[in-house]
Amino acid sequence: MIALAATQPLTPSEHRIAQLVVKGLNAREIAATTQLKPSTVHSTLRTVRWKLACPERCALTIVAHRLLDSGQITAPPPPRPAPQLSPGQISLLRAAAEHTLPCDIALAAKIAPADLRSALDELFDETGAADVAQLVVLAHAWHLLGTGPTGTAESGANQ
Repeated sequence: MIALAATQPLTPSEHRIAQLVVKGLNAREIAATTQLKPSTVHSTLRTVRWKLACPERCALTIVAHRLLDSGQITAPPPPRPAPQLSPGQISLLRAAAEHTLPCDIALAAKIAPADLRSALDELFDETGAADVAQLVVLAHAWHLLGTGPTGTAESGANQ
């Protein structure tokens, strides 16, 4: 386990874009929603990643996880109670929140890369999540993920 780097507070405009990241929007959708230029959104996301100590090219799912984990954004109340997940499913959930590449997710979750898609589909069915972004937000709302701004967590965001 390694300590996560300290995060820096977001400005109000960064916070607005960060909220849309947590809602599962990609950069193009954020630009359309906010009526900002795509280059402005990309620049802001680059700054948000830097403030969260995320690598430049990590998935927005990791950014959402770090935003929620740092307390910069609060997870919305979950629409349903937390399901009973197995330790393997919790491991997959954490791996999907912390890694970008499928091979790294599978390795961190200790499953065969060929089994990743079916394991994720099973996790989506169990949680009612439509995708990894929604899964991460639900997991934070259920307190299944995250250590908070002063805790420690394995960091695979640099993958």
